Amino acid sequence: MWNLLRTNHDIRSLFAAQVVSFMGDWFAYVAFVGLVQDVTDAPILVTMVYVAQALPAFLMAAIAGPAADRFDRRNIIRIVSVVQAVAAAGLLLVDSAGRLWFGFVCLCVISALGSFVGPSAQAGLPNLARTPEELTKAALLFGSLWGAMLAIGAAAGGVVASVFGRDVAFIANALSFVVAAGAVTLIKRPMQNERAASAGPAPRMRPIADMREAFGYARRDSVLLSLLASKATFAMGAGIVGLLAVLATEELGGGDAATGVLIGARGVGVALGPLIAARLVGPSMSRVLLLCGGAGLAFGVCYLGLSVAPALAIAVPFTFLAHLGGGAQWTLSTYGLQRRAPDHVRGRILAGDFGIVTLIITLSHLAAGALAGVVGARVAIATFATLGLAAGTAYLVLTRPVRARLALEERSEPTIAPAG
Repeated sequence: MWNLLRTNHDIRSLFAAQVVSFMGDWFAYVAFVGLVQDVTDAPILVTMVYVAQALPAFLMAAIAGPAADRFDRRNIIRIVSVVQAVAAAGLLLVDSAGRLWFGFVCLCVISALGSFVGPSAQAGLPNLARTPEELTKAALLFGSLWGAMLAIGAAAGGVVASVFGRDVAFIANALSFVVAAGAVTLIKRPMQNERAASAGPAPRMRPIADMREAFGYARRDSVLLSLLASKATFAMGAGIVGLLAVLATEELGGGDAATGVLIGARGVGVALGPLIAARLVGPSMSRVLLLCGGAGLAFGVCYLGLSVAPALAIAVPFTFLAHLGGGAQWTLSTYGLQRRAPDHVRGRILAGDFGIVTLIITLSHLAAGALAGVVGARVAIATFATLGLAAGTAYLVLTRPVRARLALEERSEPTIAPAG
């Protein structure tokens, strides 16, 4: 994979942009969560930090997807990153409970704009890869990147916020967007195919009709539908993630640093999960679907263990193992969509996938935060871990016919390679 970054300039530039952007995001997340906990005493407000990062992305999906299919994907990322830097700098103005609302507005703006970056980068990646093998490596590398930056950014962000103050973490986040915009400018190869790039002025966007067209295409392909359903089932139990900070501080007796370590353990799992899963699935799409379901079960089982962990030293490995499964599921489902969806609808399908999952994650976080306020973080974590187990089991049962058909096709055509 490192050879890919060494030899493919365009993927290297996109990778660098994602590295600094993700790092800054997690610096800001840990610092802002700590600020919310300092000035309030409500678990629901802690989970609202995640909601502020997720809900706007869902609301903008119907615009972000068509934009990624109609306009220059590189320019979208570059322009959006600059505006995000301005919104990120606004977090420096939040220093009391009375100004928390402004901090949440800044997070919502960053998230709404970020909803354009994900589909554009993911849909453009197959066009930057020179071979099907490069696409496979790039998809796994970028899937692991989010988790690696979560691990490094959350842990480092906790230390920076504790030692140098939260404003330093907020400044680092703002600067990360500026650096990302510069890195994307270095990409030379078009991030969409020649047909889209040379079709003249982009036609007027019709968000609802455009997304309906993409999902109409997906409805005719049971594999695409199964991949779209994968993250949705996983997201049902994802409200647990918003309670990690509450568990670290209120149940395990830590502070910003403990929150950073626990979130960092999540990131290490997310980073390593796709790399381990890749060795198990190879080019087989049927195995991708099987691993997506199995990873959801692993997520639920390990978070049940976390719900009874008596100390941070035990909570960390449970969190890590849970997100080995979560990271594998997230990356493999995205990789499957990149392979299966054609370029002209890929941005909309990926945006729709992200929009659906962020809506479910948002509802899961709200419900988990409300439940934690009534019965405590441990019971809420156990409840949503059980929900995740049920969703993963249902997914494996319902996709069994699709996996069987794919396996039959793969046995009859063993030389099939991933399609860019």
